[in-house]
Amino acid sequence: MKSWFKTFAVSLCVLGVATMTTHCKKTNSKTPKTDKRTQPRTVANKKQTPAVKPRAAAGKSKSLYSFTVKDIDGKDVKLSTFKGKVALVVNTASQCGYTPQYGGLQKLYTKYKDKGLVVLGFPANNFGGQEPGSEKQIKAFCTSKFHVTFPMFSKISVLGKDIHPLYKYLITKTGGADVSWNFNKFLVNRKGEVVARFESSDTPMGDKITKAVQKNL
Repeated sequence: MKSWFKTFAVSLCVLGVATMTTHCKKTNSKTPKTDKRTQPRTVANKKQTPAVKPRAAAGKSKSLYSFTVKDIDGKDVKLSTFKGKVALVVNTASQCGYTPQYGGLQKLYTKYKDKGLVVLGFPANNFGGQEPGSEKQIKAFCTSKFHVTFPMFSKISVLGKDIHPLYKYLITKTGGADVSWNFNKFLVNRKGEVVARFESSDTPMGDKITKAVQKNL
């Protein structure tokens, strides 16, 4: 009798343990429900607008051909007229110590014009008031005294707040230094690009200028 009771008691214990194990497995396999009200809201990351807008693509750089000027007779001339030529751009004056360079400029033009050189003269009264005359007077002076046949243009400013856009472009393309005096010179290649700059003391028929002209023709 005692043996039977002991066996029955052991059986009950085993059955109890098995039942508890099964219950625990079922309980652990269930994912506990979460109260959504207690969870922090997750916000998707959004791209922020940059503080500085990217710069727009730069437009094409200007060239000599971008400008329109007035000739000595007051008529509009597009400098694109000289496209494909080598140009020497000079600010001139009639009462300057360098005024005789008109003669040298004419000789340079005569020598190389058939090869593609053009000299462009721009009278300016910025230095010492040495170009006080009207366009009519300037034209008469140049043609009678130096027999100038290269293109001459109306008076402009090559310095200061009222500087002509053409000259602002020329000095920007050559380092930014102001025109220093009458008869500074800028050499422009066949593409309209500024390739050299010369001081007033650089004579038109001197080696420095003639070699640069020949190199670009």
